[in-house]
Amino acid sequence: MATVEPPPSASAPLDGRELRAWRGLLRAHASLCKALDAELEAAHGLPLTTYEVLMYMHDAPSRKMRMCDLAESILLSRSGLTRLIDRLQRDGLVARQSCDSDARGAYAVLTEAGVRTLDEARATHLAGVRRLFLEKLTAEEQELLGDAWERVLPAPGGCAGATPGDDCC
Repeated sequence: MATVEPPPSASAPLDGRELRAWRGLLRAHASLCKALDAELEAAHGLPLTTYEVLMYMHDAPSRKMRMCDLAESILLSRSGLTRLIDRLQRDGLVARQSCDSDARGAYAVLTEAGVRTLDEARATHLAGVRRLFLEKLTAEEQELLGDAWERVLPAPGGCAGATPGDDCC
C-alpha cells in the first residue's frame, strides 16, 4: 500500500523537480514573449501586448469587450490597460463605447483599422508561435500542457472585485 506524503510546509525550499518546473515556466514565458515581441515590432511596429489586446477584441462578440474583462484576459492591471487603450484609441485601432447599463463603465471596441492591423500581423505571430513553441512539442505534450494550464489558471470571468467607475459595466 502506497503512503501519502504530507505536503511540504509553506516555507520549505522548492525541491529540484519543483524548481525545474517553476523556473522553466518563467524562462520559457520570458524568452518566448521577448522573441515574439521582437518579431512583431520588426515586421509591423506592433508590440506583443497590443497584438494580444487586438486579438481578444477581434474574437469577442461584436468585437468589443468590457475594459475589466480585457484587463483580466491579458493579465494587465486596469490602469495599465487604460493607458494601452488610450494609445490604441489615439492610433485609431480602438474606440471606446459607454455601457448602456452603467454610464461610468466602458467597452473597448475594435475599429476597422484595428482589424486591418491585426490581420497584417497575424501570420507573423502565428508563424512565430509555431516555430518557437508548438513545433518543439508533440501533440500529446501540447494536450498535457493545455490541461495543466487549465488546472493552474482561474477560469476567465467577469469583473470580480470591480467597483463603479472602473471602466467596467
